[in-house]
Amino acid sequence: MFIDRAVVRVTAGTGGSGASSFARFKYKPKGGPDGGDGGRGGSVWVAADANLATLLDYRYRTIWKAERGEHGKGKTQTGASADDVTLPVPRGTIIRDADTGDLLGELLHPGDRVLVARGGRGGRGNARFATSTHQAPREWEPGEEGQERQIELVLKLIADVGLVGEPNAGKSTLLSVISAARPRIADYPFTTLEPNLGVVGLTGHRSFVVADIPGIIEGAHEGKGLGLRFLQHVERTRVLAFLVPLDAADPQAVYDGLRHEIRSYSEALYAKPHVLVLSKRDLLPAGAELPALDAPDATGMLAVSSAAGTGLDELKEYLWKFVETARTAEPAPDALGLPDDADAYPLEYEEDGPDE
Repeated sequence: MFIDRAVVRVTAGTGGSGASSFARFKYKPKGGPDGGDGGRGGSVWVAADANLATLLDYRYRTIWKAERGEHGKGKTQTGASADDVTLPVPRGTIIRDADTGDLLGELLHPGDRVLVARGGRGGRGNARFATSTHQAPREWEPGEEGQERQIELVLKLIADVGLVGEPNAGKSTLLSVISAARPRIADYPFTTLEPNLGVVGLTGHRSFVVADIPGIIEGAHEGKGLGLRFLQHVERTRVLAFLVPLDAADPQAVYDGLRHEIRSYSEALYAKPHVLVLSKRDLLPAGAELPALDAPDATGMLAVSSAAGTGLDELKEYLWKFVETARTAEPAPDALGLPDDADAYPLEYEEDGPDE
């Protein structure tokens, strides 16, 4: 089951309380205050895991809690700090505060992680309050409460090429013949109910990733069909491939409709470089010319037949060069896609010891 959205509640651990204790030694009944500090509560992190491809785990477990720190003890013993809790998610996951909608972080590379709930600091023991004029303090501090919030995890697949087309345009079939992916294929619309990824291999150890999303229909940007839910998965692609079947009644109208839906959903997505792929070439009568489509923004137009295998090698080489050009042109990615305000989006922090 492919799950690309989940809401979970995360609770960091409360810090341990400081101890109020006085030393008791043989022959030294008034050894002074020796209450230790409490330990730090566990924090909650979200980390990118290259071995995951879905948020399915968070469909069944929606509450994640870190343990609290141990209380301080006598003999100035500091309580043990609790272990942090890490939520593994697939690369391409965006984390938002579910209540405010604020962006907390974005994980693009394995090992990237974002702090979503900070553990509470341990309280000070009475040994910390001793001064020359206050030599027998009984004061101690309780531990700080850990942060608690509800976060929304949204997965946007990371691929080089995104296949865009109407239902039954031949996207799944094309993906199955140019890669090792085995998406569901049938002769009725909306066979694809979830995105599929395939790795296209070429000679010379070259490869790129292709994403096939469910078919887009008119009004997809308004929530009709399945397009709105899955259009987010082509946002991260470097280039787009618009599939227009040659058996369509009006191929030009199909292409224009797809471009309209993409633009209505996102101007940034509309501005991505794209190629026009005419699918189902084998359905044209022998000797028939390809239709002349008006696609001034497309970098090129290719005609292929997944069933007959016509034009597939040319398509793969073209997409490879297309992707390489896009990779060279794009700026170096920000690992977490965050603004400069580090306080608003805490990624790492130094463990604060008790105040002196």
